[in-house]
Amino acid sequence: MSEYRGIIRFADANLDGSKQVPYGLGKILGIGTNYARAAAQMANIPETALLGNLSDAELQRLEEVLRNPIKFGIPEWVVNRRKDMETGQSGHIIGPELVLRIKTDVEFMKNIRSWKGIRHSLGLRVRGQRTKTSGRTGRSVGVKKKAVIAAARQPAAKE
Repeated sequence: MSEYRGIIRFADANLDGSKQVPYGLGKILGIGTNYARAAAQMANIPETALLGNLSDAELQRLEEVLRNPIKFGIPEWVVNRRKDMETGQSGHIIGPELVLRIKTDVEFMKNIRSWKGIRHSLGLRVRGQRTKTSGRTGRSVGVKKKAVIAAARQPAAKE
């Protein structure tokens, strides 16, 4: 094993070296603990190992598994990008690339004027949630407490 490192630069993120592999990798955008466990298993790294104790070769192997999971035998239903519209292939996107891809997907939905795109453009709930009472923004709804108390005191002061 190599020397312990407190902070590790891995997949465009700074990770805490004192955490176990699944929990440390879970801090990267697009990677959960279950996906990190599967990737560590495919890279032959024990789950209980600390990120700070991993060698550069192990980290490189782990990053390769995280970026190309289907190539290493992780099932297709685990990845976050199945049957991509542009390429038609499945893959897993992590880090800042995930944020950019989500933004482009939302813009595409807005441009083709799909139902989800229209809801996105109007700033409303997209996934079928109810909007009668929750998700209100802008003008306040309900009783304004200070105004009511002030109005109640004024007639009493006039008497």
